[in-house]
Amino acid sequence: MTITPEGAVVIKRRIKAPPETVYACFTEHDRRLSWQGVEGYFEPRPGGVYRLRVVGDAIAAGTFTTVEPYRRIVFSWGWENEGDPVPPGSSQVKVDLAPDAEGTALTLTHSSLPEHARLPHQDGWEHYLARLAVLAEGGDPGPDPWMQEAEEAEESD
Repeated sequence: MTITPEGAVVIKRRIKAPPETVYACFTEHDRRLSWQGVEGYFEPRPGGVYRLRVVGDAIAAGTFTTVEPYRRIVFSWGWENEGDPVPPGSSQVKVDLAPDAEGTALTLTHSSLPEHARLPHQDGWEHYLARLAVLAEGGDPGPDPWMQEAEEAEESD
């Protein structure tokens, strides 16, 4: 994981599953919600939209701009929550998938983030890509501990 001189968050991960499986984890509704989010909808086609409740009441939303099966997915990213410094459409996530000897080399590049939002997004993508890897490799990532923490915090308020 790195932050480029231009401020993009770049995360590389090897996943022991073919690109077709990893791609499906990003584009198929039930698979996506098993590693990131608890509810949402997706239209994985150029111009298609998505809306995803990731954790607590945090809603990510955006538009798919590039969908190349098994190779690349590009979508705008932002948060609908009022006052968030990364509103919908203000940043871009590019996911590149390349076959390799072990399965898939995944490179996620999240660009156009304000400086103070880079580290939290880097941490978030690390967390969620680890869960995606478990799913793609045939496991069950189980309930998202971040969602459970958010729900417990809400109950204690």
